[in-house]
Amino acid sequence: MPAYGTFDSFNPFIFKGIAPSDIVSLSLDTLGIVPPDDYSTVYPLIAQKFELPQDNSFVGFILNPNAQFSDGSPVTADDVIFSFESLINKGSPLYKIYYADVDYVKKINNHHVRFYFKKNIQNKELPLILSQLAIFSKKDWEGKDFAKPSLIPPLGSGPYIIADFVPNKFIELKRNPDYWAKNLPSRKGFFNFDTIRFDYYQDTTVTLQALFSGNIDLRQEYIAKIWATGYDNDLIKNGKIIKAELPHHQTAILQSFAFNIRKPQFQNKFVRQAIAQVFNFDWANEKLFYNQYSRLDSYFSNTEMAAQGLPQGKELDLLNPFKNQLDSEVFGPLPQNPSFKTIEDNRKNLREAVRLLKLGGYDFVDGKMTNLQTQQPLEFEILSNNANGSSFTRVMLPFLKNLEKIGIKATFRNLEVNIFKNRLDNFDFDMAIVSFPMSQMPGNEQKEMWGSQSADIKGSYNLVGVKNPVVDSLLNKIIQAHDKENYLAALHAFDRVMRHQYYLIPQWYTPFNRVAYNKRLKYPETDVHVGFLPHTWWINPSSGKD
Repeated sequence: MPAYGTFDSFNPFIFKGIAPSDIVSLSLDTLGIVPPDDYSTVYPLIAQKFELPQDNSFVGFILNPNAQFSDGSPVTADDVIFSFESLINKGSPLYKIYYADVDYVKKINNHHVRFYFKKNIQNKELPLILSQLAIFSKKDWEGKDFAKPSLIPPLGSGPYIIADFVPNKFIELKRNPDYWAKNLPSRKGFFNFDTIRFDYYQDTTVTLQALFSGNIDLRQEYIAKIWATGYDNDLIKNGKIIKAELPHHQTAILQSFAFNIRKPQFQNKFVRQAIAQVFNFDWANEKLFYNQYSRLDSYFSNTEMAAQGLPQGKELDLLNPFKNQLDSEVFGPLPQNPSFKTIEDNRKNLREAVRLLKLGGYDFVDGKMTNLQTQQPLEFEILSNNANGSSFTRVMLPFLKNLEKIGIKATFRNLEVNIFKNRLDNFDFDMAIVSFPMSQMPGNEQKEMWGSQSADIKGSYNLVGVKNPVVDSLLNKIIQAHDKENYLAALHAFDRVMRHQYYLIPQWYTPFNRVAYNKRLKYPETDVHVGFLPHTWWINPSSGKD
């Protein structure tokens, strides 16, 4: 399989270094498993039983006595406590926010541990979140600093062991024949390959030739043009390489141009709205994407969690107390992405952008859009670490040109992964192309992405720098909701408020994963639309080696 970018650590849980988190997760088991078709459910893994009292004051995990690390040592309550405390005290800053409602952890016995919650906390999702805790070996970490990047593979309890690697080149995983959980129901049908090798590439387009030459067995396609035109060869026609569009019902990844509102030029909502007004998605979709994409219009696109129409019912009840803090527009129609179907549409959108900029205190001075108070021209840099940098430049050019037409100077830079990560971790950017992986069941992680508490913590996911008391209140409502009706109302209200703030310029999504693969690979055919899950695939033994 291909991987992209680089790595210099096997610890994805800390602020420093670049770690292949998806790969490391194959060697580290968690307390429970959330199935890809039901994100509100958890099944046993390291914990064979869960306990939750009626007052929701704690969650307990009774460990499977057969659970063991790959060296044969048992997984104990001490390992669970060590894992939690390592994340809180030495892990990435996000974990202090993520687990903020945990008061303390208590060992009941060697195979029983409880997480007690702070008093009067109404956090229905917290037990589910804690069940996703990856468990490290306390003994394995003796004498090592959890906070420092390391290329020593951690001792894990998962289905695979990191067997070989060369930084920036490859990582090879071997299936553990003695994997303790291989016969558990929650693991049946998964992890069918004896060896998985991830070869590292800097450009996704190169991996297409790697697929055709047999150097890799499968790849996801991220470029619409290549999906439409790049597979017209004998390997495809003869069925040796197969193309598949695997549908999913997942929340669309929130791919966007993210403003850094810590920067003075972006602190005014009208300025952000004006810049969003000149991004021509319609041209890109027709000319570059072969009309394969839909425009994102919500923080929860492709789901029932997206706000619709006018606020009403419980959603309106949640918004009404904030009438004095919200613009009146929030109680009206939702913001609409600008249409660029005709040349006149383009002119109209540019005129609207200029009108909005004037509301934000800007106007033309010597042909430059200038802040009339500070006399500073409106200029900014757009950062990306896109492995398809050359292709993405074509998307950017009309956007940059439209900005230039209204007196704004914007530059586009495609950076190496480590430089890009460092810039974002330190909030050293004006605007960045960022993909936020939105949860199928949004909850506590939203605080880390949009909550005031995380806005000044370097390395947090609150890249935008949102510090909005109404957003904070609605995030709490999402987390505290006791039933689906109130949960959806809180999500709708949050989505509506966020969209009216123009923190992001949403890009695009597709409701399926595009995958090309060697014919000898097979995957389960099912009506459950979960997209691309490579660890449920297998090799057809009768298909030969070609």
